Amino acid sequence: MEKYSRDLLCKLYTMMLRIRLCEESFVEPIVNSDVRCPVHLYSGEEAVAAGVCASLDKKDYIFGTHRSHGHYLAKGGCMKELVAEIYGKKTGSSGGRGGSMHLIDPDRGMMGAAPIVAGTIALALGASLASSIRKDNRVTVSFFGDGATGEGVLYESLNFAALKKLPIIFVCENNLYSTHMSIDEIRPNRDIYKVGEPFGIKSYRCDGNDVLAVYDISKEAVTSCRKGEGPVFLEFLTYRMRGHVGPNDNIQGSRTDIRPKEEVQEWRERDPIVVFEKYLVKNGVFKEDELSRFTKEIENEIMDAYTFTQESPYSDESELENNVFKN
Repeated sequence: MEKYSRDLLCKLYTMMLRIRLCEESFVEPIVNSDVRCPVHLYSGEEAVAAGVCASLDKKDYIFGTHRSHGHYLAKGGCMKELVAEIYGKKTGSSGGRGGSMHLIDPDRGMMGAAPIVAGTIALALGASLASSIRKDNRVTVSFFGDGATGEGVLYESLNFAALKKLPIIFVCENNLYSTHMSIDEIRPNRDIYKVGEPFGIKSYRCDGNDVLAVYDISKEAVTSCRKGEGPVFLEFLTYRMRGHVGPNDNIQGSRTDIRPKEEVQEWRERDPIVVFEKYLVKNGVFKEDELSRFTKEIENEIMDAYTFTQESPYSDESELENNVFKN
């Protein structure tokens, strides 16, 4: 444990907790139809976003997916703007026009998310090429799910990144399901990390529910990229605790009940936040009452974000065609 500072351990824990509590705050509004846009919750996968982004600098770039609330927050995105965006308010990160799946904050290196599977991989590749040409020492991270490994653009991007030795990290968050289809129904084997090997790319698989393991391998990958040693492929094994979209679209008892009860329970016991809490208390980093204080502080932050959102206006109808065409 001596290799990790108390500040880093606190940063990792509070970021995971911020993501989880913020995500869970959307459950009731979604169920009550207060939130109308599709919302893909990140609950259960927090260690990946927290660990990867903690290894990056503010200037570094990340590109997200349809499930990117965690990436946005971990890279420094504003919670108020996140909540406002999901409610379609003018003060949202995308002006209320994008909703849950189109978050962006270029000032902090969150270059955007999009719902098209594998849709931002090529954009991340372009950003890393630009960094290479400018020699600005930035690293770009492309987040995508296991479903994206069936899209050709990933392999084209791996080839080009290897050819040009680009400073890009391909991060596959493998939660074992593409929408409602098990990985075993899609791939002949589960070894996703090996897709980088034919291109000569350093490739690793890691427990995506162990935030320290995520941080360690990500830090190593970032260092490699900054040295000009080319791209890195990281596969993180993790699991979403909520449905594919919305809170409950594939949990036990729902109409699209597909995940085995035993599997869900097994992964709940590996909850990245609970596991890390035990680690912190066992090693004397924090006492249990200190962890409770963090929870209260974050709950207050979330309340402020919802108050901000409620007080924020919607865009006026006269602004409908703004930002669509260049004047």
